[in-house]
Amino acid sequence: MRIAHECPISLFEESKVFNDYDYALVHLFESHPTYFQYFKDAVESGRHVLLDNSIFELGEAFDFEKYALWINRLNPTEYIIPDALENADQTIANADKWRDEYLQSVPDIKTIGVVQGKTYDELVRCYNYMNAHVDKIAISFDYSYYLEVCPHPNKWIGYALGRVVTLSRLYNDGIINKVKPHHLLGCASPVEFSFYRDGRFDWIDTIDTSNPIVHGMLGIKYEPAGLFQKQSIKMCDMIDSKDFDELTLKRIEHNINLFRSYAKGLV
Repeated sequence: MRIAHECPISLFEESKVFNDYDYALVHLFESHPTYFQYFKDAVESGRHVLLDNSIFELGEAFDFEKYALWINRLNPTEYIIPDALENADQTIANADKWRDEYLQSVPDIKTIGVVQGKTYDELVRCYNYMNAHVDKIAISFDYSYYLEVCPHPNKWIGYALGRVVTLSRLYNDGIINKVKPHHLLGCASPVEFSFYRDGRFDWIDTIDTSNPIVHGMLGIKYEPAGLFQKQSIKMCDMIDSKDFDELTLKRIEHNINLFRSYAKGLV
């Protein structure tokens, strides 16, 4: 699994060391020119850049037409096509609209489709559609369905284990296309990723999460057993943070290293 941790602009240079690839949020391009320029330079230097449509940050997918313009300006390695949170029908409709009206207007690069839905059957239907139409399939960390399959008193553990259970069920039911790369969006609890170190999950290609950096910035250090109370603060709201003291930087480094040990078995 290749890992990308979204971080403040002030840590972008350091991120070249701790990130396996770069993860960009399109809605920040217009308001933060230096943010866009970093990713533009990254593309031109040959780094892998994944462009997100910012639905988690905005609540709805970025404007289609503007999104196409930014894709043309950035020319990322791959990008997430517009989806709709937990709505399988609208996500499929969005993907159809993108394919019919915008796909030919952007560079011929890899597309990522997000699986959405509120029930297992909806997730399977959306998955099967994406499997037929996109280059990579993404699955989010916070479907409400996860809390049904894993009704843990701590919702963050419920989300984390719920995704493990759901991916395992999709695998065991023969739904997962094991030759197609997959992306895991976000993180409820970092220990989740230790469950994917089994070789049968080698179809998980990339993951993204700002979790270790956000918590390090907030003064929270991962314990050996992980993190059990996630702070619901989005990195985009902390993107201009800077002038970190040495203790904060050490916490961030600790969290990143421990996250990597969960996901890859490396310290």
